[in-house]
Amino acid sequence: MPADAPGFATRAIHLGYDPMDEQGALTPPLHLTSTFAFETAEAGGEMFAGTREGHIYSRISNPTTDLLERRIAGLEGAQAGLATASGMGAITAVMWTFLSPGDEVITDTTLYGCTFSFLRHGLARFGVTVTHVDLTDPAALAAAISPRTRIVYFETPANPNMRLVDIAAVSAIARAAGARTVVDNTYATPVLTRPVELGADIVVHSATKYLGGHGDLIGGLIAGGAEDLARVRAEGVKDMTGAVMAPFNAFLILRGLKTLQIRIERHCRSAMAAARMLEAHPGVAAVHYPGLASFAQHDLARRQMPGFGGMIAFELHGGFAAGAAMMNRLTLIRRAVSLGDAESLIQHPASMTHSTYTAEERHAHGIADGLVRLSVGLEDEPDILADLARALPRQREAAA
Repeated sequence: MPADAPGFATRAIHLGYDPMDEQGALTPPLHLTSTFAFETAEAGGEMFAGTREGHIYSRISNPTTDLLERRIAGLEGAQAGLATASGMGAITAVMWTFLSPGDEVITDTTLYGCTFSFLRHGLARFGVTVTHVDLTDPAALAAAISPRTRIVYFETPANPNMRLVDIAAVSAIARAAGARTVVDNTYATPVLTRPVELGADIVVHSATKYLGGHGDLIGGLIAGGAEDLARVRAEGVKDMTGAVMAPFNAFLILRGLKTLQIRIERHCRSAMAAARMLEAHPGVAAVHYPGLASFAQHDLARRQMPGFGGMIAFELHGGFAAGAAMMNRLTLIRRAVSLGDAESLIQHPASMTHSTYTAEERHAHGIADGLVRLSVGLEDEPDILADLARALPRQREAAA
């Protein structure tokens, strides 16, 4: 990005929109229409042929979603963006576009539960091989990648155990082998990590989470090269999945992006305080948070992320029984799945978001049965810490 380019927050608020183009309306208008009229029959034919720009049908494009797509591309440092109905819609649209029977996807050993289920139990039914590799070790990828590998896919930080992948190193190996690197950037957001700028080809988001930020919508976003995303729009979204974002959801995400940077800063600050408190507590067996010096990949986190995010994973002495008892004692932090909301949320991955794994698969993929996932919200930091302190067992013996 040019040195004199506007800053992140400025782009999140202004990029791609001039109120004077819409009769001075400060907020971009919401275009609630399924179809668009053509000035002439010839103009319509030219739009279908791709020789004239314009909107045809909202399953393909819409002015409101178009603005969101341009904005996420600008924030991710990508050439183009694409909005989808959900985060899983983003992932599946990319996979269906670039994979054929006989191809291989290499993924990290830890994935969000629905992503794992789609890859392992979905794509595999259509002749696509899914190979799990420890992508925290780039050498393991170099040893495993083959001429059949079309996509290398991972999350960083990973849901739910927070493991990190060196995006630049993995992307370089994938590119040398002729494979695309696809990164789920939901946890970090472009405030903290921009995978395309580190060498990745495509970025996917569950915009339901931090990008929307208020727990009131479902949406997905994709960013990457213009040619790749044109294919995903025409094939993966328009023809294969139909996973089209509603214009109203695009309107809400555009609103959320305006406060994204300032919200992420608050999430990071409170999460660091919570992680430090948890690490020092006698009832806590392990804390997984990239900002802690004790985190195994802390040096990578410092190189790859200017902040460490709002997500924490931790385990109590006494395993899940102790974790469930602790969660049931909370009064401010809500027992709910999802993440990135204004509200602090806590859940048990093994029985909730990652229940699509078998017990054996969870063990093999590094998801402990007693792991608890905490999304630190925007409440006052002392109130979050006090709620945790009241709920945690007072000593190690109490949790055993």
